[in-house]
Amino acid sequence: MKNKWLIILAALVAFSPLLFLGDASFLGADGLAEEEIQKGNPDYDPWADPLFEAPSGEVESLLFALQAALGAGFIGYFIGLTKGRKESSERNESSARYN
Repeated sequence: MKNKWLIILAALVAFSPLLFLGDASFLGADGLAEEEIQKGNPDYDPWADPLFEAPSGEVESLLFALQAALGAGFIGYFIGLTKGRKESSERNESSARYN
């Protein structure tokens, strides 16, 4: 029951901006920061260039989603591995006590 409410809460948090700000443009922070810098200092010349520029917004979104999925997979694997090792250690300790 607790998980059901957590999922509903997460969905509300994720979709509330779309519900309340339906026609707003959700631009990336990099683009907004660049605009503000150019407003404050029109002669600013960036000192670093991107290593890779995605050919389109769709490819950029795909790469971002892939990065998020790989990160989540790594974190999930690490948590599962740690939990499995702890449970295995506890089982070994409890069986050693009774032998």
